[in-house]
Amino acid sequence: MAIVDVEHLDGTYFFRHEEFGAEAYAQTHSHSWGHLNYASHGTLNMHCGDDDVVAPPQYGIWVPPHMPHSCRLRHAVVYRAFYVAPPLCARLPHSLAVLRIGPIIKTLLADFAARGVQQPRTPEDERMARVMLDQLIASPCRPHYLPAAQHPALVQLLEGLQERPDDHRSAAELAAGIHMTERTLARHCQRELGMSLGEWRLRLRYLQAVDRLEAGRSVQDIAFDLGYSTASAFIAMFQRVAGMPPDQFRREFCQIAA
Repeated sequence: MAIVDVEHLDGTYFFRHEEFGAEAYAQTHSHSWGHLNYASHGTLNMHCGDDDVVAPPQYGIWVPPHMPHSCRLRHAVVYRAFYVAPPLCARLPHSLAVLRIGPIIKTLLADFAARGVQQPRTPEDERMARVMLDQLIASPCRPHYLPAAQHPALVQLLEGLQERPDDHRSAAELAAGIHMTERTLARHCQRELGMSLGEWRLRLRYLQAVDRLEAGRSVQDIAFDLGYSTASAFIAMFQRVAGMPPDQFRREFCQIAA
């Protein structure tokens, strides 16, 4: 993946539109500009400092100015980026953030890409770029979509769930497996993950479902892989998280692998 040099650009905004194949890689680098990284199709994975960050479709990764980062893609993606000059980054997150991509941002990125516009040159495009900035400032964000833990026992537990997303054990049973009470496990999850273990497991299954949809697996196979007794139970979960059923999601967000 080529690294864009934005340091000597005139203006205050820059749009990047690319398509990358599976296993594409960008080595560690940084920019004085902040930028949003978004995959309109495919899942985006970035490494920033000590963090591995994943953004499923409908989410983007904001990298603030001067933060070293690299990227390795597991799957082919349609990539969009929106670079913002340093003076305009003050109201955006000052640390790495995963942002929900709303319909206005998605539409504006698609419009600039369809017209091949990288730098706004007309008053109309400047206004749309300012709307992009306003929308990013207002976007809900969090440090991670699927955060990691620090406590060794919790790390062990989460790694096990990643290897076996079909694990049906209750929170009490999982806690006993790492010699904790259920209450202590819940306290560690809220402190280190910022969410309950149930929410973390739901996000894990959603991410693994997206990977399998991108790989062309059937909905029924995915349901069984992730531990659901029926395809309808899996579809209900996916609809709740993604806002649409798996087959529609595949058509809209997994076009490369479909």
